[in-house]
Amino acid sequence: MEFWNLLEAAGLSLLFLMAVFVPMENVFPAKAQQKVLRPHWVLDLCFFLGQYLLWGGLVLWALSYFSDYLTTIIPAEFQLLLRNQAWWLQAIEVIVLSDLFIYWGHRLQHKVGFLWRFHKVHHSAEHLDWLAAHREHPLDSIYTIGLINLPAFIIGFPLETLAGVVAFRGIWAIYIHSNVRLPLGPLRMLIGAPELHHWHHDLDRDAGNYANISPLMDIIFGTYICPDKEPERFGIKEEFPKSYVGQMLAPVLPDGTWDKIEEKMKNTGVGTKANKEQSKE
Repeated sequence: MEFWNLLEAAGLSLLFLMAVFVPMENVFPAKAQQKVLRPHWVLDLCFFLGQYLLWGGLVLWALSYFSDYLTTIIPAEFQLLLRNQAWWLQAIEVIVLSDLFIYWGHRLQHKVGFLWRFHKVHHSAEHLDWLAAHREHPLDSIYTIGLINLPAFIIGFPLETLAGVVAFRGIWAIYIHSNVRLPLGPLRMLIGAPELHHWHHDLDRDAGNYANISPLMDIIFGTYICPDKEPERFGIKEEFPKSYVGQMLAPVLPDGTWDKIEEKMKNTGVGTKANKEQSKE
C-alpha cells in the first residue's frame, strides 16, 4: 500500500511540475529549439521516479541519522545559546552558513576526484530543463542536502522544522535548471537564476557559479560568471554511461568495471535493445 501511495505522490508531483515549468519553458525559453521530449528525457524521468520511489527514503534516513548524531555531540549549552537568539538572527545565520557550506562543498565536488565521480552523474545531462534537475546520484544527494542543512542541525532544529526549507530549495533547484531565460539585470548578483546555473553546467568542469540560492559567495570568492548568452553545450567531457543502471553503478564500482559489464552484455545481447532505444531518446 505504501508503494502505491508513493507512486500516487510521484504522479501528482510530476503533473504539478509539468503544469508549472512546461509553459514557462515555452514562453521564456533559454534554447528555443529544445523540445519538451528532448533527447534522454526517459533517462531523467527514471531519475525522477527513482528519487520518489526508491532513494527519497534513503536520503531522509541519512538526514535524520546525522541530525541525531550532531545534536548529541554539540554541547547542549551551546545549542541553547543559539536557540535563545532572536528568530530572525537564527534565520540569517542558517541561510548565510548554508550558502557558505554548500558553496565550498559544491566546489569540492568539482575538484576532488572521489566526490566528482558521483557529482558528474548530475553534470552528464546534455540538455537542461526542469526534468534534468532530478538527474542526481542518491549519495550525491545525501552529501548536498546534508551540507545545506548542517547549520540547522548544529543549532538543533528538528528535521520537521526544516521540511519547508528543503522543499523550497528543491523547487529552486528545479527552476535554475529549467530551460528558461528571464534576465534579472543587476539583481542577478543577489538572486540566482537559470542563466547563472546554466553556465555552471557548461562543458568546462571548472566553469564556476557554485553557489546555491544567492550568487554572493561566487562574487566574494571570484567564481561568478554570467555572459549574455547561453552555453553552446552542456555535459561532461568524459565518457560516461547513458543508462540509468549504468549511471547508478559506475560511480560505486572500480574504474572501468561498468565498461566491462556493458561489453559482456553487448556480446551476449543482454540489454542491447533497451540501451539502443534509450540512446535514441
